[in-house]
Amino acid sequence: MENQRKNRITLTSTTTSCIILSMTTTTKQRITLFLNPSIAKHARAQAVVEDLTLTEIVEKSLIEYLPQKTVIKKVKIL
Repeated sequence: MENQRKNRITLTSTTTSCIILSMTTTTKQRITLFLNPSIAKHARAQAVVEDLTLTEIVEKSLIEYLPQKTVIKKVKIL
């Protein structure tokens, strides 16, 4: 987890560039998610077990799930 906090992962596409900043920075984007209540409860419990915040659990999960690079190509419609 410490290595992930120090590292920065950059996701790029042809239309957008997105940087996931380390978890120690204060730059965060507020989002709203609608989760199944049992998944939210499970995530909160795991956060307590790992002594992490729910935000850190979600970030950790997304970093592990998402590919290093995401390429989005626009297709021209004739």
